[in-house]
Amino acid sequence: MKRPLIEINGTPASVETLSAALPNYGHFTSMQVRDGGVRGLVLHLLRLQQATRLLFGSELDPAQVLVWLQQALRHAGSEAIAASSVRVNVFAAQFNRERPGAPQPVEVMITVGAPWLAPAQSIRVQAQAYRRDLPQVKHVGTFGLFRQRQLALQAGYDDALFVDELGRISEGSVWNVGFWDGARVIWPQAEMLDGVSQQLLKVALNAAGVEQQAREVRLADLGGMQAAFSCNSTGVGTAIVAIDQWRFVEDGALTARLQAAYESVAVDVLL
Repeated sequence: MKRPLIEINGTPASVETLSAALPNYGHFTSMQVRDGGVRGLVLHLLRLQQATRLLFGSELDPAQVLVWLQQALRHAGSEAIAASSVRVNVFAAQFNRERPGAPQPVEVMITVGAPWLAPAQSIRVQAQAYRRDLPQVKHVGTFGLFRQRQLALQAGYDDALFVDELGRISEGSVWNVGFWDGARVIWPQAEMLDGVSQQLLKVALNAAGVEQQAREVRLADLGGMQAAFSCNSTGVGTAIVAIDQWRFVEDGALTARLQAAYESVAVDVLL
């Protein structure tokens, strides 16, 4: 795509309507559209509903969001329907900074842009002592997480992995993390965003008969892990070959197994 398409409540965005989204308070979901479909559509819509209730004290109509999403893709054209990255933002045009807790009606901004692709190779990540505000919500307060990623890049790594104040590994900058101990997939337990792709992968692995365990994981536990991987909407199974001084094998068979499980998830047809 030559440039992103942006619509708010089903109409083309203008300077005036975009300016209403400037207060840094809101939430969003991101999805990858391929051949007119997306995986986990119901989970994306549920995420938007739940976060709207929590942040704004109001209700969001998922059926209307779906109509606007389909319309935006049609307006973006066949190239976008074939492959694009879609972000759905929810914000309050009349956001009251003096009384942010008052129930507020919300607006829906949909951006359709070029598709995001998973890293072509394995990554090395740096552990960072950091915890996002309200980590269970995919909100627009992203300064901190991108600052942590920037620091990791400056230190020679590819990305940042967050460790909370209790010493528990939680999540990556914009991805979830999983481990392989040689017998099962280990999902770290901590306050984090339960990503849509992570949710789908868990269900798919269960259907494939792959043993999984959710438990607290600390840096000191990494010596017992054989492999590590990242997981988000751009793809699952990207090998993490290093977390600080800990090294992991790049297990091609594990990567293929994770990707096959994820790809077994049914695609929800949008258009």
